[in-house]
Amino acid sequence: MPPVISIRGLGKTYAGGRQALKGVDLEIRKGEIFALLGPNGAGKTTLINIVCGIVTPTEGAVSVGGHDILRDWRAARSLIGLVPQELTTNAFESVWATVAFSRGLFGKPSDPARIEAVLKELSLWDRKDSKIMTLSGGMKRRVLIAKALAHDPQVLFLDEPTAGVDVALRQGMWQAVHALRAAGVTIILTTHYIEEAELMADRIGVINQGEIILVEEKAELMRKLGRKELTLHLQQPIAAVPASLARYGLELKGEDLVYTYDAQKTHSDIPELLRDLAAAGVELKDLQTKQSSLEDIFVDLVREKAA
Repeated sequence: MPPVISIRGLGKTYAGGRQALKGVDLEIRKGEIFALLGPNGAGKTTLINIVCGIVTPTEGAVSVGGHDILRDWRAARSLIGLVPQELTTNAFESVWATVAFSRGLFGKPSDPARIEAVLKELSLWDRKDSKIMTLSGGMKRRVLIAKALAHDPQVLFLDEPTAGVDVALRQGMWQAVHALRAAGVTIILTTHYIEEAELMADRIGVINQGEIILVEEKAELMRKLGRKELTLHLQQPIAAVPASLARYGLELKGEDLVYTYDAQKTHSDIPELLRDLAAAGVELKDLQTKQSSLEDIFVDLVREKAA
């Protein structure tokens, strides 16, 4: 199946000389949830804005649903819904009016039943007659999602969609996102809440300094790059790691010893480590293991790129 979004050699240099994107190649599959992660200033928003037709690229090509975003911009743009970071909407309009107006902007005929369905999906139906200015930040964020969905796009960009949203509303939003994906909508999200990407995404892309440094299936990424930590809680504190245990690279943290190892390895030195601990007179009270999270992997990737 051809990708719903295809990006080839994409670059963007602003008038002041700042190069925001450098030769980006990326394909997004139809019906997936793709999380684009990167530190502030990495190029996430510039990339999204180019695909959505808000920013003009300096070089490269982008197509959405087979339509080139420059040559056939109207058809490409009609396939896209965008939820920006900024809470930008008319404060004096009602929820219903602003969502219905967004549908009309794309030339879609009036469809009150569709607007009602979108508002109910996002728990906005009870506030349909409220003016935007009376809503909380989280509810305004939901209105932006409703506006983006009003014209039935095939692709939905969520740029930091849960920034400033409380936990309950955030969970409700992600339920709505899952429902959209089940209906065939492709979701591309950026987020500072990396645990959300870990929970939601099918694939992960990491961008840093304007370059895509990794694109991987989430499960495979965590399998390949994940590490495990074995924390050894000691019966009695020790002043230093015994010299006989130096080859294990143990780290003394308070009254615990921490052993870090590759989660991919088919064998482990743990049985031998435990025997050597006993031989060195180090007695254990308890032990526990921890798998590295997506956030740990992300931090390591960005640090390696910056080095």
